[in-house]
This record gives sequence, C-alpha cells and structure tokens, in this order.
Amino acid sequence: MAHRRRGGRTPLNAEINVVSLIDVMMLLMVIFMITAPIMQGGVDVALPKAAVKALEPKSGLVVTINSKGEIYVDQTRLTYGEFRASFAALSARRARDGVYLRADQTVPYGTVVQVLAVMRGAGAPNVGLVAEPEDIK
Repeated sequence: MAHRRRGGRTPLNAEINVVSLIDVMMLLMVIFMITAPIMQGGVDVALPKAAVKALEPKSGLVVTINSKGEIYVDQTRLTYGEFRASFAALSARRARDGVYLRADQTVPYGTVVQVLAVMRGAGAPNVGLVAEPEDIK
C-alpha cells in the first residue's frame, strides 16, 4: 500500500470545466438578443403608407427627415445648409448601394422636395423613397 508523503503533490486534473464557459455564452446570447432590435433603430419617423411593396434600406446611405423637419444622414443630425454643403462628399463615398430617403408623413412636401433636389444635384445614383406597406383589408 503506497502512502502519500506529507509534501507530495496531488495529481493534476486535465479535464476542462465547460460549465462556466456555457454560462458566459448564454449570458452573451441573451444580451445580444435584447440589444439587437434596439441597435437597428434609427431616427423615429412615421412613414407614409403606400399600396406598393415597401422599400427597406439595406446598406446604402439613409437620409431621414423627422416630424420637426430635422435632417439626419444615417444617425447624424445636420442643418439644411450643412446637408446641402456635405451631401455630395457623403454620397460619393457611401452611396454605391443607393440612397434612401425616409420622411415623416407630416413633413411639408416642400421640405422633401428641397432635400430630394440636393440629393439629385449631388449625383446620387439611385434614390429610393422608403414607405410602410398599406394595410389592405
């Protein structure tokens, strides 16, 4: 019978404990599930409804006009003068996949036309107007 000496070492355990790794993974998954819909947000606008298929902005440049008439390029708020001065440079770098205009349904038509004229004047290749699908009953 072999006895362990007083100063002897215990044998090493070579097993990997994955329980804590699984706990961390599950926690991260829950965090991503909660934050993913929040991050897809953007500027809050009530889009007009139309009887055509909705155009969803995917990877292009998104220009938004909210109900107060404020202009946003992606998430950045610009005045009309700043938008007019900088849109040509922005669209040259980021508009390869198209430019999408989202305007709140309460925005005056004249404001939408002014923004659209700046976009066309800058040579934006494809300008899409984003709307919500109409509920057909």
